[in-house]
Amino acid sequence: MRGSDQGNGSLFSYVDLEQRVRPDHPLRVIRAIANASLQALSADFDALYSPFGRESIPPERLVRALLLQAFYSIRSERQLVERIEYDLLFRWFVGLGIDEVVWDATTFTKNRDRLLDGDVAAKFLSAVLSQSRVKRLLSSEHFSVDGTLIEAWASPKSFKPKDGSGAPPGPGRNGERDFHGERRTNDSHASSTDPDARLYRKGRGKEAKLSFMGHALMENRNGLIVGAVATRASGHAERLAAIALIEPHAERPQSITLGGDKNYDTKDFVMELRERAVTPHVAQNDTNRRSAIDGRTTRHPGYAVSMRIRKRIEEAFGWAKTVAGLRKMRHRGLPKVDWQFTLAMTAYNLIRLPKLLADPA
Repeated sequence: MRGSDQGNGSLFSYVDLEQRVRPDHPLRVIRAIANASLQALSADFDALYSPFGRESIPPERLVRALLLQAFYSIRSERQLVERIEYDLLFRWFVGLGIDEVVWDATTFTKNRDRLLDGDVAAKFLSAVLSQSRVKRLLSSEHFSVDGTLIEAWASPKSFKPKDGSGAPPGPGRNGERDFHGERRTNDSHASSTDPDARLYRKGRGKEAKLSFMGHALMENRNGLIVGAVATRASGHAERLAAIALIEPHAERPQSITLGGDKNYDTKDFVMELRERAVTPHVAQNDTNRRSAIDGRTTRHPGYAVSMRIRKRIEEAFGWAKTVAGLRKMRHRGLPKVDWQFTLAMTAYNLIRLPKLLADPA
């Protein structure tokens, strides 16, 4: 017998979102870890909100929604809110009931500054890593560090002289701006759209773009990110950020190792690592110069292991740019860029944890 195509509305709904998500869905493990981590930050959330007045959207729901934005490559927060409205899986993960009203997209804008002031992204990353079943996956002795360029949300046309002497753009909404032959440097020019962005190029022969730098510290056992920070783009930013990221892990009686590429092969950086009892497993840069890494380090078999494993940190950067939407920043200003980058690194850890926790080895 052929079924009828006529739809009938229901006066009451008996849909249980918990039953709509299959038991082996990867988001179940991720949601349990995220909820436990957010519960550990409850006191920090209380300090960010006033004890009086109208109740706000719970910050835990906002953070879980932003994780979904990274997992499913949703371009904007307006599209994210629309997806939560009709997607039962998204409602279940965020914590909304089937009949609850979804908040407006401007709620993210209003609460972002509050979450920035509380340094919630960095605390959330630490809370995820401090859980007992996640902590056993981490190495406390061997690490790798690297940095990546992140394109700023600013046009090259906005890079103008600081003294205001530049020629005005042509007429129209997107007027022509001819800057060929003009010497433009970060000392004399700044972006009128995002003053924190810096003109930087990845290497010789590459084009210069307004960019930030994202830096990540990876443990070498399973390739999880244990530290993340974003800085202004400069030639010294990678080494300065590496010292700041490894500092909390260097306070131990046994020495640890830190892998890195050729950009970290400088005399000052290697000396600072050794002063902190950190063995520099840095790739040798001996092109027309003398490397700061000699046979005392390279003769050990652990050096070759670090050289092989350190490249896995590029997987985190690649996932963040292709999936989590970091190919180009959605926000302006270094604090917001740092927030988005750190949250993306946390999302990368969460997306890998279901398989790692299921592996008995």
